[in-house]
Amino acid sequence: MPDSNRLIRTYFWLVLFLGLRAFGNLLLASGVKHLPQTLAGDPMVYLRSMLDPSIAAGVVMLIGGLLVRLALLSVADLSFVLPMTAVGYVLAALLGRVFLHETVSLQRWLAVLLIFAGAAVVGSTPQSTTGKVGAAR
Repeated sequence: MPDSNRLIRTYFWLVLFLGLRAFGNLLLASGVKHLPQTLAGDPMVYLRSMLDPSIAAGVVMLIGGLLVRLALLSVADLSFVLPMTAVGYVLAALLGRVFLHETVSLQRWLAVLLIFAGAAVVGSTPQSTTGKVGAAR
């Protein structure tokens, strides 16, 4: 039963991370596209952009995603976590297409398919190949 709980925790943190990162990036992209000026070398433009509600919410979600990633790394190996979080690129392409009406070329969809296939292969392996890290102090 402990392995089952660890598996559930791992996939809970993974799904939460993917959601926070995907929707955080979507909010950032959406907010930046509606700014009156482009973000360039002027730091004040970046600071003012943080007042945009979409950008601020995106930043908060990405910070939350970073914290969730820490939790995810506490229950699964890095060699499992990084490829599995690459599914976020699949979500980014889908969200960009659906919500931002971006054109996604056939070449990009094929790349997304390759990323998803790689994550599926990694997902079929054990999420942890090591014992509890730091147990023998």
